[in-house]
Amino acid sequence: MTPAIVVTGAAGLVGQNLVPLLRERGHRVVAFDKNRTNLTILEQLNPGVAAEHVDLSRPGPWQERFAGASAVVDLKAQITALEHNTFERHNVEAGRLVLEACERHAVPHLVHLSSSVVISVADDGYTRSKRRGEELVRNGRAPFTVLRPPLLYGCFDAKHLGWLAGFLRKAPIVPIPGSGRYMRQPLYVKDLCGVILSALARGPRNGVHNVIGHERIDFIDILRALAAELGLRRVLLPIPLPLFRLLLGAYALVFRKPPFTTEQLDALTAGDDFPVEPWSEEFGVPYTPFHQALREVYASPLRRYNDLMASPH
Repeated sequence: MTPAIVVTGAAGLVGQNLVPLLRERGHRVVAFDKNRTNLTILEQLNPGVAAEHVDLSRPGPWQERFAGASAVVDLKAQITALEHNTFERHNVEAGRLVLEACERHAVPHLVHLSSSVVISVADDGYTRSKRRGEELVRNGRAPFTVLRPPLLYGCFDAKHLGWLAGFLRKAPIVPIPGSGRYMRQPLYVKDLCGVILSALARGPRNGVHNVIGHERIDFIDILRALAAELGLRRVLLPIPLPLFRLLLGAYALVFRKPPFTTEQLDALTAGDDFPVEPWSEEFGVPYTPFHQALREVYASPLRRYNDLMASPH
């Protein structure tokens, strides 16, 4: 039997797009995720994948599944939370246990999905936990490749552009923070999957790569592009930042899992401009322009899963 590739956080945005590509290339996949709803979708779309509902922040038998693995692709991430210890648990402690399993079983290659936030000017619970999680990998004994993507989008997106598209469908008037002129450098998830496949094929080089989108697009223009792709005419209503922050705080008091937090607002408005390195040439993966990728997403029958996916809290 061919060695398996273990994928953690396999039922999220990246994993749902990556797992079918791994299987097309003949790899056996062991898939871990703590979100049962999304894991069920992964199993339905990928019969034969060994999918396990696991909380990676707790030691358990799942760590023995790393024995004999040809590689581990570590995609797990806690993206939003109201309490900082939640980030610590799922981005740091889970990362420590994944790394321990890789080292114990001498896994030859750990592809760790970090984030561009580790080089952000922001300083919040998510950013600090992702920095610590990446440091564990870089200081560990497992051969690695670290990838730092920015804002990701594509089919199976329940949190970012997928959530915004759903909101645009429901609301004829869309409140936006301040001017909305907050630059983003989004990356199509299929481009990132191509980089991961290339990294797996070439093997570990203990390198860290900023896999940043080549275009600089303001948040308000992303909303306009989404509305146009959906055939919607929407009024974008600027709300002064202090009032927008106050409204987010009030929403968080009422709802246990708000879709957008005040820390995320701070990150949006922080003013990051990430360096665009030549990852496309290095990994042999062409960059997909934003508007072209949006057309592909909303022409795909898989986009309906954006509405079925549970938010990755």
